[in-house]
Amino acid sequence: MKRVAVDKGLPSGLTDMLIKEGYQVIYPYSGQNDVDAVIVSGMSNNFMNIQDTSMAAPVIDASGKSPEDIIKKLKDLRYH
Repeated sequence: MKRVAVDKGLPSGLTDMLIKEGYQVIYPYSGQNDVDAVIVSGMSNNFMNIQDTSMAAPVIDASGKSPEDIIKKLKDLRYH
């Protein structure tokens, strides 16, 4: 199961859709940095307060994107 960290500021509909698509959703600040992707509401802040910049998970900026757009982007990541 793919694990994604989702900013709490994003609509709950996104979380519901991710779960329905088979993703395990965790929230930032939970101390779990082992995720397949991070979805943030904006790129201007370090929302997970990550000091270790070696984290390899891609970050998806959800600003201006629909939940469907975000899920498509997540699915596209699987092939890279």
